[in-house]
Amino acid sequence: MTETAALFATKSDFAYMRVRELILSGELEPGAVINQAVLARQIGISTTPLREALKRLKQQKLVELDAHRDARVTPLDAEEARDLLEMRRSLDPLAASLAADRRTKLDIAEMRSSLDGLDALPSNPTVQQLVAHRRFHAAIYRASHNALLVETLDGLWDTADRYRRHGLQVERSPEERALKAREHTLLFEAIVEGDGDTAADVMRTHIETSLGAKSAWRLAKSAATQQP
Repeated sequence: MTETAALFATKSDFAYMRVRELILSGELEPGAVINQAVLARQIGISTTPLREALKRLKQQKLVELDAHRDARVTPLDAEEARDLLEMRRSLDPLAASLAADRRTKLDIAEMRSSLDGLDALPSNPTVQQLVAHRRFHAAIYRASHNALLVETLDGLWDTADRYRRHGLQVERSPEERALKAREHTLLFEAIVEGDGDTAADVMRTHIETSLGAKSAWRLAKSAATQQP
């Protein structure tokens, strides 16, 4: 087991986190067949903990397993992209509104820190850029001080990461990227000022013009052209 893997409680935990990262980062592309022996060698473990990890990833709908233990990355799905967008249209503005009402000094400090240097995602974002983007939104979620809402939005964010990358396949103009960056600033300002209505409105616009929304539109268009 590698030195990194040794930091985890079990080899299965390490395999789960590593394969999940490969899927969400796009290194294992949607629909890709997973050669378990090759992947196990690649991440430095045996196939047994890898199979256990794949079962966990199947529960999250990130991997498909058949009766012969063949595995592949779950393809992107137009209906799932639509469902994610519909959920986030409602829940992200709710979190922003609650954050404006309930934020603490520590919440504000975390939001300010995560906003510092945050840029709109480029077409081929690094892991660090994706983490920074999530950190800002997660800070807003946690400032809502609604544990169930935070848990739900964290889960939606995990599922949406693959669609976010799909949305990035269409290059955004400098103006679009500047607008998304401006929305981050407006969100922060509205929450700090305790203006829940504005925070919710800005967040709603932010989601409706998000990468996930672009992905949902592209997948729906593609599905429509394939219908007889």
